[in-house]
Amino acid sequence: MSETTDAEFASALIATGPTPVRPQRMHLFGQLVGSWRAECRFLDEESGAWSEFTTDWLFAYTLGGRAVQDVLVAPTAADPSRMESKGTTIRVYDPVLGAWRVSWFGAVAGDFCTLVASGHRDGIRQDGTQTDGRPIRWNFSAITADSFEWDGWVSDDEGRTWWLEQHITATRTG
Repeated sequence: MSETTDAEFASALIATGPTPVRPQRMHLFGQLVGSWRAECRFLDEESGAWSEFTTDWLFAYTLGGRAVQDVLVAPTAADPSRMESKGTTIRVYDPVLGAWRVSWFGAVAGDFCTLVASGHRDGIRQDGTQTDGRPIRWNFSAITADSFEWDGWVSDDEGRTWWLEQHITATRTG
């Protein structure tokens, strides 16, 4: 068995840019590549109370530039100088479908979501299913070079009505 270093793994995973095969398709999520400061609001479904926190949201081209992946990171409770990954999303363009396949892995909480994404108005619309089987809609909107909004919606009635569970305002830091 060989020992793989963190640097080797990161080098194999992270790409320097989009694949030359479909660079125009990669722009939809590629415009988010970089580092962002995310001001988050999250609704606790049971209590109805909103919590607020700040995290870093990092986006990069991965898998030879054929995917855009992000990771949410925050300081650890035990040592605020150390960062801890909270979850990751992988987005891959599917030329047969003509849309993006999106998978979220929230390993800390055991959440796993699958969605399909496409451009929509001033942003990106992602529709899918969360861990408990309920429909979800995640929208990036008001995307500029330096900021964007993100809203996470949930439906309890198979998509007839939606309620806002999360809101993020992101500002580019790098």
